[in-house]
Amino acid sequence: AGSTLPVWGHSRIATNRTRTASAIAPTYTRGLVEQFGTSLPLDGPDGIVGVGLGTYFRNPAHAPHTPGYVEADHTFGSTCRITVAGLEMDITPAPSDADDSVTISIPSLDLVVNNLVWPVLFNVFAIRGEEYRDPMILLAGLDQLPSVRANHLIGAHGIPINGRDEIAKRVGRYRDSIQFLWDQTVRHTNRGATSADLAHLVRLPEWADDDYLTTEHYGVAEHHTRQIRSGLFGFFDGNEANLFPYPTVERNDRYIAALGGRDTVRASCTRALEADDVRWALELASMLATSTNAEDEDRKTLAHVLRTIATRTTSANIRNWCLTRARQWDGSADGSRLTTHRFSRGALLAGSADNAVHVLRVLVDPSAINGIDAHVAFD
Repeated sequence: AGSTLPVWGHSRIATNRTRTASAIAPTYTRGLVEQFGTSLPLDGPDGIVGVGLGTYFRNPAHAPHTPGYVEADHTFGSTCRITVAGLEMDITPAPSDADDSVTISIPSLDLVVNNLVWPVLFNVFAIRGEEYRDPMILLAGLDQLPSVRANHLIGAHGIPINGRDEIAKRVGRYRDSIQFLWDQTVRHTNRGATSADLAHLVRLPEWADDDYLTTEHYGVAEHHTRQIRSGLFGFFDGNEANLFPYPTVERNDRYIAALGGRDTVRASCTRALEADDVRWALELASMLATSTNAEDEDRKTLAHVLRTIATRTTSANIRNWCLTRARQWDGSADGSRLTTHRFSRGALLAGSADNAVHVLRVLVDPSAINGIDAHVAFD
């Protein structure tokens, strides 16, 4: 009683938590709500089914939810050996979906704990929006796993794999699927493929369907290949039309006029749905809903197309994202709170005063402060 237990963690954890809760908080939070379906009902046609790596982002049975984060008082940022509860653990940095991920080897238990092998195809691209997850860095960590020759592999995101040979075989296939995406993305990009082209050119081989570790139940390969291209070469994909595009609404207004007017585009969207051409229906419906003279009919059509995608996709992320957006478009949910900073006393006190002041920069409308040169300080 009264003793303090040591808390171990990567030195980047605290910094990463602050980053996502400060300047970029509205976009980051919006992405979480959309990807994990946190605003979806628990049942009904729009009901949450799962979040890809679990049943819920926040299990309703555990409400009221309280923060579970305890800041580490023992940190590491490089390879080291530590002792916890009498067990010697070898720590190896192994970035995957975060740069504070590590692989933990416990020789006395013949066990390795990792955040590299997921129960689905690794999410190179997260639809919620994240920094680039470089597959080449991930591959380095994956290549290290079998060399440890542990008999048990526990995943932070998935179920255990037992047996050295089984681990080597399945981890090998897993890493090969990611290497395949990177290699083929670069191959086709070198030949001049644009981002949209890559989505259709790069397909996982048939053997990827043989193991849930390489299935597209979380993200989808056509998004991952586009993210790899963007991570390597930036936003511009070589498509001339993307060099100097009009703003979204003006661009859509011009397209609608060029295609023969709103009624003509609506009819084309309906025909596309009837012909099961959902991609084209989505493009037309989005064009109509985000144009100057958009009507409720257009917004509801877009919601319908998004729900159609949600019922067909293998990806939990895509389903949740599409349903969340559909409910906003048809008015059954209000997403306006997700586009503004919502400061709370707890969030402000959790970070430094310096960080709180810096957030003010991204709240400023430059037209309102033209000619003003001032410094903000608190005593």
